[in-house]
Amino acid sequence: MSLQATSPSPPPVDGIFRALADPTRRRVVERLNRSPASVSELAEPFGMALPSFVEHLKVLESCGLVRSEKAGRVRTYQLSPEPLKLAESWLAEQRALWERRLDQFDAYVMSLKESEK
Repeated sequence: MSLQATSPSPPPVDGIFRALADPTRRRVVERLNRSPASVSELAEPFGMALPSFVEHLKVLESCGLVRSEKAGRVRTYQLSPEPLKLAESWLAEQRALWERRLDQFDAYVMSLKESEK
């Protein structure tokens, strides 16, 4: 009998940060902050082939940052704010952790200074 270690699925926040690591995808998210847009509207400012650009949209959609709707021949994308809230929450937890650690370090340094007097 063979035991295979299975790694747990990465948390959803991993996919969100992976998607946002790319500057093209960040610019798409920034653009969608204003209003929904069609694929051609989103692709216009980028100098890349449409199939390559669509791959960026697929990454954003797969992690839930955007969702799309097709009406006739036009696919429109809009921002989905829930994953951004998840990423923001994760960052807030990390910030709180490090602020506590820095406060503890500051208290330790101050106690060392007091003991030197």
